[in-house]
Amino acid sequence: MAEKAQSAVVSPAGLVIGRTLDELGNLFLFFLESVALIFAGWGQLAKTVRQIYFIGVQSVSVIALIGLFTGMVMGMQLYYALSTFGADGFLGTGVALSMVRELAPVLSAIMLTGRAGSAMTAEIGVMRISEQIDALTIMDINPKRYLVAPKMAACLLSFPILTTFFNLIAMWGGWLTGVKLLGANEGVYWARVQDALDWGDIEGGLIKAVVFGVLVCTICCYEGYFTHIRSGHAGPEGVSQSTTSAVVKSCVVILAADYVLTSLLW
Repeated sequence: MAEKAQSAVVSPAGLVIGRTLDELGNLFLFFLESVALIFAGWGQLAKTVRQIYFIGVQSVSVIALIGLFTGMVMGMQLYYALSTFGADGFLGTGVALSMVRELAPVLSAIMLTGRAGSAMTAEIGVMRISEQIDALTIMDINPKRYLVAPKMAACLLSFPILTTFFNLIAMWGGWLTGVKLLGANEGVYWARVQDALDWGDIEGGLIKAVVFGVLVCTICCYEGYFTHIRSGHAGPEGVSQSTTSAVVKSCVVILAADYVLTSLLW
């Protein structure tokens, strides 16, 4: 009886682990093929430029708005916290390091997941349920090269650039509240920003942005590409479920990867 009970407990757990490993393997192979197809030919360039415009250029206003208010909030909170100990001169240090190392890559990735990642999943998912992907295969056009590879290339370029833009706007937002509204010394603020940051901090933030871009694009495109399998539904309901799943998984993976990268980089 004890052996049967133990088998009943272990078998479902083993089944879940096996399915998870199988899913991770398929996801990794999907990523490798998508990256390899980026360099499939000059025909990819035009599609990549269109995706850069959609993922990167059209996200500038959202990133600027989020960066501004994040910097303003950080400037206000850090000023009150530091002034309690008479250390408000370190306001620039706190804003610069928190943005470059942590908040800019994470918040940029999450915002791009909600805006661009969900659109990528829905676009590919609709093409799957309407059999357009099957039509591409019949015409001897690799669907991953046509649909996924340009998005992957665009994410690899757009995420670091938008993260850098987020940093600049956020530091200006911290200056706006800390210096102009609360009275911190302007020269000290910018001097601390300059002294606090070195290339290792900037490089680490950009590495995070590239990794997050790869993860978001891979997960979102994978969910859309296999909508009919992942969701169990072949119609619009399947697309909506795949889109929701892609956004949730991407956000969770971003936070998990952020912890791992932070542990390795600093």
